[in-house]
Amino acid sequence: MKTMKTNEGMLDRSLRVTAGLVLIGLAATDTIGIWGYIGVVPLLTGAVGLCPLYSLLGINSCSVSKR
Repeated sequence: MKTMKTNEGMLDRSLRVTAGLVLIGLAATDTIGIWGYIGVVPLLTGAVGLCPLYSLLGINSCSVSKR
């Protein structure tokens, strides 16, 4: 079975989680409307450490690859 490897570094993950929380917070307070709930995507990818788009494009922002 093939396991999924993380492809996001700590800075990338931190920025994604922060951006996701900000977008969700703005949507919850009706500041930017319902589209702010798209913040769930960066929040989840930052929490998991795996970005499917990075995988497709062959991008890896980890400073040291985990083996």
